[in-house]
Amino acid sequence: MSTIKDVAEKAGVSISTVSRTLTSSAPVMEETRQKVLEAVAELNYQPNTVARGLKVGRSKTLGLIIPNYQSLVFPDAIKGITDALDDFGYNLVLGDTYDNLEREEQLIEGLRMRMVDGLICSTATRTSTHLLQLKEEGFPVVLLLRHLNEDIDAVIADNYQGGFVGGNYLLNKGFTRIGFINGSLELDLYRQRYSGFQNALSAKGVEKDQRLMAHGHKGWQGGYYAMLKLLNQKPFPEAVFATSDPKAFGAIKAIHESGMQIPQDISVVGYDNLEFSQLINPPLTTIGQPFYDMGRMAAQKILELINRDNRKEAIVDKFPVELIERGSVREK
Repeated sequence: MSTIKDVAEKAGVSISTVSRTLTSSAPVMEETRQKVLEAVAELNYQPNTVARGLKVGRSKTLGLIIPNYQSLVFPDAIKGITDALDDFGYNLVLGDTYDNLEREEQLIEGLRMRMVDGLICSTATRTSTHLLQLKEEGFPVVLLLRHLNEDIDAVIADNYQGGFVGGNYLLNKGFTRIGFINGSLELDLYRQRYSGFQNALSAKGVEKDQRLMAHGHKGWQGGYYAMLKLLNQKPFPEAVFATSDPKAFGAIKAIHESGMQIPQDISVVGYDNLEFSQLINPPLTTIGQPFYDMGRMAAQKILELINRDNRKEAIVDKFPVELIERGSVREK
């Protein structure tokens, strides 16, 4: 195997010049840079990134921890992260917690032992004190999609706005008996969406029917079983607002199996604007989140934290959401 010394001799430069060229740690004349790159190509030189990381205290690797690899909200966010990291020569290591706190803590410990430079985490719940501990230790960490509190950097959507917009949209269509299929209230994003929805009802003078509020549901299966229960209410809801597109897909399945039509019998609003939401019948009206942009912002924030050790205050970046109107809602 060729060494950095071989490259330096081939290019007729010093070893430090080769290092500066390959790491972009300092300016190098273009003519010299080309000589080094040609020598690297001819000798098929492969830099020892592990050794270099030990020397400079950087591995050029980040960890991304997500709660469920099957969740359809992550592909666009991950694309945003990797596109941003490619600009700076960083690699990304993905870890899936399966929504298990013990596994999450083990993943974090393992990634830190492997010298990742920082972590992007999409797993925060009310009990995620270990993430706050990372921040206290000065280890770079950014939350993505999920929010914990104002003491830790995060990139999230305006979930309160999304809940308000979705609820207000259905109210403006003339519906007052609205079912609400939500995720776990242990997660800030679902608490915020619920709060926005409740305030939309209050602003219109509509009293909330607690029997139509279904919390703690995950995925399309959760939406399906929650909708079956709502259909047993007398009278059943005129419209349903599900706080994720998969929950909306499950609700639609339950409605169809019950012999009813959408939107003629029940209108449905989802949340996420996943790609599949425009492919179902009828196409789903939903609250769109800019997953790609949020992922890209999270990557930029973690790199900023890595390279600016003096920043103490946390910054929470909040992206607006957008109502995507399709065919699953009618005028009452």
